[in-house]
Amino acid sequence: MDGTPFVDVLKKNGIIPGIKVDVGLKPLQGGNGETWCTGLDDLHERCTKYYARGARFAKWRTALKIDVDAGCPSDLAIEVAAQDLARYARICQETGLCPIVEPEILIDGKHDIATTARVQERVLKTVYAKLGENGVMLEGTLLKPSMTVPGVECPDKSDPATIAKMTVQTLDRSLPPAMPGVTFLSGGISEEDSSIYLNEINKIQRKGAFALTFSFSRALQSSCIKVWGGKPENYKKAQDQLLARAKANSEASLGKYVPGSQPSLEGSLFVKNYVY
Repeated sequence: MDGTPFVDVLKKNGIIPGIKVDVGLKPLQGGNGETWCTGLDDLHERCTKYYARGARFAKWRTALKIDVDAGCPSDLAIEVAAQDLARYARICQETGLCPIVEPEILIDGKHDIATTARVQERVLKTVYAKLGENGVMLEGTLLKPSMTVPGVECPDKSDPATIAKMTVQTLDRSLPPAMPGVTFLSGGISEEDSSIYLNEINKIQRKGAFALTFSFSRALQSSCIKVWGGKPENYKKAQDQLLARAKANSEASLGKYVPGSQPSLEGSLFVKNYVY
C-alpha cells in the first residue's frame, strides 16, 4: 500500500522470492491427447530480469497423465517433458536461479498404485538423464514430484503406509544421491491426507539423503481461502487457518504430525485435468 515492492516486503520477513516461469500447457502434436509445457523461447531473457528484480528460485510445471488403455504417458510425452525440464533448469542456473523441477503425474484415472510407481520411475529416470546431458548441477536443484498414489477412480485407494512405502521406494530407485531435496506437490489430494502421507513418508528409512518436505498449493491454501471468503473481518481467522496447515506440514516433514491435530475444512481438492 505504501509503494514498497512486494519482493522487498518478502525479504524483510525472511522469505526468499521465487517465480513460476513456464507459460502453460498446450496440446502435444503426435501425443495421445497429451500436453507439453511451453515457455523456453525467451526464458533466458526473462530469468535474467527476474533475478535482477529479486527472484532467487523458479519452477516449471509439466504434467503427464496415466491412461493404460490409451498408452499414456507416451514415449514422446516423457521425452519432451524431460528435455524441456532440463533446458529450463540449465537456463535457470546460468542466470542465478535455483530451478525447481516439477514433472507432475496427474492423479486422474483408474490406475492402481503399482502402475503409478512404474510410470514415475520411468519419468524420473528420464528427467535425471536429461538433466545430466544438459550439464545441470544437481546440487543446485530441487525436485517437486507427485506422491505415489493410485488414480482417483481406482477402487483400491491404498492406505497411508502403503503410499509412503511406494513413494520412498520410487524415489530411492530414481534419484541421484547428489539431489538435495524433494518438495512434494499435493496434486489434488486433500489437505489432511497430504499431511498424513508426508508424515508417513518421513517415518520410513530411505537410502537417499535428500530432504522430504512440502511445496503444496491447494493443500496449504484451500481452507485459508474458504475461511477468508474475501471479507476483511475474516482476515485473522484466515491467517490462523494458514498457520495451522503450515504447522501440520512442518511437523509432517519431521514425521511428527498427529493426524487431526490441526484444523482443516476437509474435502477433495481434485480437479480433472488441472491447469494453472
